[in-house]
Amino acid sequence: MDNQPRESLGSRLGFLLLSAGCAIGLGNVWRFPWVVGKNGGAFFVLLYLVFLALLGLPVLTMEFAMGRASRKSPLHMYGALAPEKRAWSWHGPACLAGNYLLMMFYTIVCGWMVLYFAKFATGTISNLDPAGVDAAFDGMLADPVTLCTATALVVVLAFFILSMGLQGGVERVTKGMMLLLLFMMAVMAVHNCFLEGGAKGLAFYLKPDVDRFLHAKGGPARVCAEAMNQAFFTLSLGIGSMAIFGSYVGRDRTLLGESATVACLDTFVAIVAGLIIFPACSAFLSGGTTLAELRASGQAEAVFSGPGLIFKTLPKVFNPMPGGRIWGTLFFVFMTFAAFSTVLAVCENILAMTMDRHGWTRQKACAVCCGLVFVLSLPCALGFNVLSGFHPLGGGSNVLDLEDFVVSYLLLPAGSLLFALFCCHRFGWGWENFVAEANTGRGPKIRPWMRFYCAWIVPAIILGIFLLGLWDKFGPKR
Repeated sequence: MDNQPRESLGSRLGFLLLSAGCAIGLGNVWRFPWVVGKNGGAFFVLLYLVFLALLGLPVLTMEFAMGRASRKSPLHMYGALAPEKRAWSWHGPACLAGNYLLMMFYTIVCGWMVLYFAKFATGTISNLDPAGVDAAFDGMLADPVTLCTATALVVVLAFFILSMGLQGGVERVTKGMMLLLLFMMAVMAVHNCFLEGGAKGLAFYLKPDVDRFLHAKGGPARVCAEAMNQAFFTLSLGIGSMAIFGSYVGRDRTLLGESATVACLDTFVAIVAGLIIFPACSAFLSGGTTLAELRASGQAEAVFSGPGLIFKTLPKVFNPMPGGRIWGTLFFVFMTFAAFSTVLAVCENILAMTMDRHGWTRQKACAVCCGLVFVLSLPCALGFNVLSGFHPLGGGSNVLDLEDFVVSYLLLPAGSLLFALFCCHRFGWGWENFVAEANTGRGPKIRPWMRFYCAWIVPAIILGIFLLGLWDKFGPKR
């Protein structure tokens, strides 16, 4: 059913910031700096930017075009664009499932950010020694009540904002939050770049290192694959998230130009996150182990990536720093905004698909979806304590690892492959229809010479990323 009139965003800025908010997330902060540092610094950044332009932009443009042309969510998008080719429609429910699955673990991590903002704001963690910092994070994970409460706070707040409407709720809040996020990142980057000992971190992060590129684990081909992978996943492509926002935007601008703007915002946040993190970590280590020595010892990944970076390493950096409590609080406000912007955007996707499917009002859909997202998030929250004996992927894996694997390694690349095939071939929507929609408005346009690349090269690259991810996960380990 589709009984409700289609809402629209109130401004182009709202569309750009909401789309960027969906793409900008925790992966920009705790994954991008690490993969840059271990794969040749600025050399990797250049590769990433190339692959972002060659791979990310075409698929992002396709998602936006499908949404804007159909004015519907992925549940009904395929039927509106190619009603005689009903086999494509099965991907709509898969998109809804993917958005739910993403929120099943993302809301948990956003809750961690809220808790650590409170810890720094109240000073409960700012006076701890390094062992105490480690124990504080481990203790938080072991407490199911605390984790479930923080998750409930995130989910309820997100759907309360969404219940206020597209323009009055999510667009207005996202605009303010994203502009504050960009400002806080700029302030923190300038501050950290001038920390004593921070120059070594900047060199490690941004100085091209051909030797590190040539001798990286897996060789240069592996580094190129990681650059392609980062460019692909950073834009949250494949589960219809960007198609939703395309369905809300006007037709006065071409979609290639809008895609480029969103990609630039996402890349800006990722690169500035490294300017915040690496100088700070370098200053923390300046009295002893160097960054290169730590990397050579095999300990750098635990220190500079994932939860270990955000919740253990960086609190140890902030605590002895002059004004460390203030800078720590500011950092976790920024992290909370980065995480919550994605939560808002993806929950809006869930909401739009639910309203399209059932014809419900926004308020009714918010109430139902809020309850579903919270209940479905519980296994991940309990996976660190009550369900800690469950290792779905072997080793020390947990529920979060399983959910992240399904989204990142399966749904995102497979969905993007389907979008590319649907837009570029006659057995789908077709190249001519896609280009006509994408080129409507003023701005840079898709050219005829791009057809072969988009129709054949892009799908081949996506398929390669998909198979490489499966091989990394399940192939023989050296």
